[in-house]
Amino acid sequence: MLHIRVISPPDLTAATVQLLEGSPAVTHLWVSEGSARKPNGDVISADVAREAATGVIGQLRDLGLPRDGAIVVERLDIILSAAADRAERDAPGEGADALVWEELEQAAGEETRLSVTYLTFMVVAMLIASIGVLLDQPILIVGAMVVGPEFGPLVALCVGIVARRPRQTRNALGALLSGFLVGIAGTILFTWAITAVGLVDESMLIAERPLTSFIWQPDALSWIVGFLAGVAGVLALTSAKSGALVGVLISVTTVPAAANAAVALAYWVPSEAIGSGVQLMINLASITVAGVLTLLVQRARQDRLLAR
Repeated sequence: MLHIRVISPPDLTAATVQLLEGSPAVTHLWVSEGSARKPNGDVISADVAREAATGVIGQLRDLGLPRDGAIVVERLDIILSAAADRAERDAPGEGADALVWEELEQAAGEETRLSVTYLTFMVVAMLIASIGVLLDQPILIVGAMVVGPEFGPLVALCVGIVARRPRQTRNALGALLSGFLVGIAGTILFTWAITAVGLVDESMLIAERPLTSFIWQPDALSWIVGFLAGVAGVLALTSAKSGALVGVLISVTTVPAAANAAVALAYWVPSEAIGSGVQLMINLASITVAGVLTLLVQRARQDRLLAR
């Protein structure tokens, strides 16, 4: 379930309480009149079944509460309540399948911000991957996939497209492009540095690398894997099954492909640089297409449930 806390102007309190009382998916409702100070108003608190949260939050927004007061939503991990059990039974659908669109939009907005931490994670992930491709070590490739932060902006891009928000879409694209460009530049410099001190050399790149050659040799399966990862990733982020996201991160070769391209550019091996670039584009495109389609299906299903 989710906990909703509302700061309501006094003239909207009656309508807000009536709305919450009228929903069978809402329980644990209480009102504290005049207790809010910034902004001034009444505090209304309630718990709502996750599968009905989008509808309830939408109705609260329609009252104008975000403009004149506030709506705060929190996740609840443990609830011991027969009333909560009844609310979940009365709500349409299953909580694990529910799409809380406001929650997703909030998270997506944060992922479009180009921060030092994001760029650092991108550079570090590509440096790890660059060593992995030179040593032909899949374990380092897997580590780089987990460290890479690119899935967040990719989901933000999908949300921006589905929600028809050009600014968010541009910001997400900018974050992706900037992250990969900074990561590739850092990896090129890193490759030159460790080559200069004799730790690696070009022969390691052009040698047979049977365990990691898939990174720069894309095929039809690259599209399929990327598409399936996009579906699973969006489902993991929008449902209660977020633990599956780690498996998604280690199934696509976005960061390793970019790192391999950077190493190939550092040693000027055009064939590998081009192949890695194609692999990167395939993965980014297939994940985006899958993410958009998954969100559209989830949103349509949620609308049908709310219409019941």
